[in-house]
Amino acid sequence: MQIGIIFLGVLLALLFVGFRVLAEYERGVIFRLGRFNGVKTAGLKWIIPGIDRLVRVSLREIVMDVPSQEVITRDNVSVKVNAVLYFRVLHPEKAVIQVENYLYGTSQLAQTTLRSVCGQAELDELLADRERINQKLQEIIDLQTEPWGVKVRAVEVKQIDLPVEMQRAMARQAEAEREKRSKIIHAEGEFQAAQRLADAASVLQSQPAALQLRYLQTLSEIATENASTTIFPIPIDILEPFYRQARDAGASEAGQ
Repeated sequence: MQIGIIFLGVLLALLFVGFRVLAEYERGVIFRLGRFNGVKTAGLKWIIPGIDRLVRVSLREIVMDVPSQEVITRDNVSVKVNAVLYFRVLHPEKAVIQVENYLYGTSQLAQTTLRSVCGQAELDELLADRERINQKLQEIIDLQTEPWGVKVRAVEVKQIDLPVEMQRAMARQAEAEREKRSKIIHAEGEFQAAQRLADAASVLQSQPAALQLRYLQTLSEIATENASTTIFPIPIDILEPFYRQARDAGASEAGQ
């Protein structure tokens, strides 16, 4: 009787020990006597104690920081580049069977690929064409992690650290570029102003009365701004009507 009770207690203990609870984002890879025996989904599951082994694998997306890597670009500039990696496990059995530690393996693969891809690009490409660099990194890493059941969704280059000398050189280059644009804009303004003056001179030349009106307007502005005495020349054209009238009067008197 006692042996039966002990046996029943041991059996109940084994049954209790075999229960496992998997969260919604987890999958359980089952090995029975060392051989792959399937994948358990979320919920309350039971395995044979001492015979089955359950390995939990998370299906949530993992955000992994790729440490800064020393990179020499194609134009021989030494920079430090770091990135961030977004990936998740699609096939739990592959992530357990095909690689010893898929997290460590993905991290090392991302570091080596980051150095390789950035080393094939020039500095200007790293700074200006970052989207293309990100896409290339994602394609290469995703292709190599596919046998592990890992899907790389995105890779983003986060920061590019330049040497101090290169930062100063780029600042001088940017300053020179701004100065060049400023001179070009100033020259274009001078050209447009000269063109407008030429057009105005052409109009005034075709209309002598307009030139005289402009002259009188200028005299009015000078008199308003300065309270002191102003000496200015009078154009002969303004006095010409008076000279003509005087000559006509003199000729009429001589005829009489």
